[in-house]
Amino acid sequence: MTTTLTRHTGRRTERPAEQKPQKPQTAERQTQKAHTPPARREADGMAIASFVLGLVGLLVFNVVLGPLALVLATLALARGTTRRGRAALGLTLGAADLIVLAALATTDHTLSWSL
Repeated sequence: MTTTLTRHTGRRTERPAEQKPQKPQTAERQTQKAHTPPARREADGMAIASFVLGLVGLLVFNVVLGPLALVLATLALARGTTRRGRAALGLTLGAADLIVLAALATTDHTLSWSL
């Protein structure tokens, strides 16, 4: 309870203490995390996995990781991920993996890097 003195009458009145409002971002994030359906969380994980696999696929195992990145990114976008940028990057990197694979196959007649 807080006590306030009014100017006009000189009386003291008591009223309940005001609670501090929460930051809107924090409240929104908590609400979003609490109400995010499991399918959307899985789609977010797929988007991140497609990005990572596409990135790693540029260096090693582009035969396997490129198509896997493409599939995961497509599934993430189809399931309505909130990380659409990551899924788009996963698609791009997966396609780049396949382009690198094609370039290696045509120039060296092999499916691996050679220094």
